[in-house]
Amino acid sequence: MKDRSRLPRRRHIRKTLNNLKITVLCGVITVLVLRGTVDFGNLLGAVGGVSGDVDEDHKVVEDIDRVLREIRSNHEPDDEDDSNVGVDFSFAPLNYTSAADAVAALSAFASKFTLGPKISDWDDQRRRWLDQNPGFPSWRPDGKPRILLVTGSTPNPCENPMCDHYLLKGTKNKIDYCRLHGIEIVYNTAHLDREFAGDWAKLPLIRRLMLSHPEVEWFWWMDSDALFTDMAFEIPLRRYAAHNLVVPGQPDLIFKERSWIGLSTGSFLLRNCQWSLELLDAWAPMGPKGRIRDEAGKMLTANLKDRPAFEADDQSALIYLLLRQQERWGGKVYIENSYRLHGYWVGLVDRYEEMMEKHHTGSGNGRWPFVTHFVGCKPCGSQGDYPVERCFNSMERAFNFADNQVLRMYGFSHENLTSAMISRTEEQTSTPLEFLERLNLVAGTGSRG
Repeated sequence: MKDRSRLPRRRHIRKTLNNLKITVLCGVITVLVLRGTVDFGNLLGAVGGVSGDVDEDHKVVEDIDRVLREIRSNHEPDDEDDSNVGVDFSFAPLNYTSAADAVAALSAFASKFTLGPKISDWDDQRRRWLDQNPGFPSWRPDGKPRILLVTGSTPNPCENPMCDHYLLKGTKNKIDYCRLHGIEIVYNTAHLDREFAGDWAKLPLIRRLMLSHPEVEWFWWMDSDALFTDMAFEIPLRRYAAHNLVVPGQPDLIFKERSWIGLSTGSFLLRNCQWSLELLDAWAPMGPKGRIRDEAGKMLTANLKDRPAFEADDQSALIYLLLRQQERWGGKVYIENSYRLHGYWVGLVDRYEEMMEKHHTGSGNGRWPFVTHFVGCKPCGSQGDYPVERCFNSMERAFNFADNQVLRMYGFSHENLTSAMISRTEEQTSTPLEFLERLNLVAGTGSRG
């Protein structure tokens, strides 16, 4: 969007006149309303008065209409002040006759769309900034890259107060994990772009954070309804040295079956680099709410296997992008399935006791899942795929399962996975450091299977 401080003087004068016209219009309407309120009885009592006043009122209405038409005729696109600023809806593929037409229309829109000002030298800008700010290195003293965990929830309270309670527990869970592993965290509750509501809100947020935190090497998005359930596991970042996007999924489901659930965007990592900025710009054009998102949803349903008919979602859009432009993006994308970066909660939460008995933390896989994601629960919404009571009970179990791994370092544990009550598991001692290693996250948590 253009810088309004640089608009020509002519446009400034025109806007000032338009504002003056609107002020006069408001005054006329106010007078008209007051006259109608005060003289209504008199108008009904005098036929002649009614005729004259109706003619006069009709003239006022004509004047109002004339002023509005003038304001509209002087209006220019750069003066927009609504939620559609920067989005050219003329590229929406309305009434296309084939999937190819939809692709062409969306491609035309995508070629003109960005989440913000076009940046083509971010790697150079970032490198210079890091050189000039040695106090904010992108790599920590222990040789690990700096990570920022990004999560959040809607600006308004949830419909059910219990939902906010579990959002709080989820935040506590993420803070615990970040504290234990030296990771920074951002919890966002604002829509930085009103066109990108819902799951799409993460894209403008991540882009803004990338540009505001050049010291961060990796941005790790995690949905609010996902919990860390292996507090000892660390992501093997060295494995991704040649990659810029790490996303959980199954390559065969994506590239052979073209399945719309071939990957999950509920938990993924994105490197801070030029490639990632370009990916976000290529990913986002299906996201503006309204006609574009609706029509893009039809196109995605026509191209992805078993996808239901609904508006475009960020997960399907990413899969479609990887399929359609595999040569451009595929080489830098790591589809991770060796551990549970995204663990679907159904089939996991009921096995926690078995895991505690037979296995130990630190594996991150099905024996002790790294992340448990409550897909389909939508705790803060009203259209979940599962009964809300089942979701809450399962979230409680997942939270306590993870919380036990933290509490055991302090000598405590939940009485069971459905209870918030805790009890002491270790006696206090005057030589606590001698027991510190025995109380760490991995040791003493069942047999090492």
